[in-house]
Amino acid sequence: MAKRKSVDGKLPRHENPIPNASRIGNIVMSSVIGGANPGTRDLPDTLEQQIANVFAHIRHDVEAAGASVDDIIKITFWVKDPTTGRAALNGEWVKMFPDAASRPARHTLTLPPGSRAQVQADFVAVIA
Repeated sequence: MAKRKSVDGKLPRHENPIPNASRIGNIVMSSVIGGANPGTRDLPDTLEQQIANVFAHIRHDVEAAGASVDDIIKITFWVKDPTTGRAALNGEWVKMFPDAASRPARHTLTLPPGSRAQVQADFVAVIA
């Protein structure tokens, strides 16, 4: 039976004792991914920069697990404002997944009121 392995790579993000992601066999699941600047806990002011950071963290984490963005099967996003959030996500989404015939599933939900973050995400990857 495969053993679980914590995945942090060069940029662990959490102050609590949890990894960026976890891998068992060929399955990788991330912890929550926020839009903070890499290597800090500072949140940029703009939704667009937070989204760019989230996508950079996704790439870092999946690669640290020994996979690539092509192995991601689903990403869930939480945004403060679903209307502007979805539109802003689409630009980075198409950059990371340019082939319309080979994109992961995506679900976008609303962040709870009072959240400082404008966007958060998590992903599931299956390594081929």
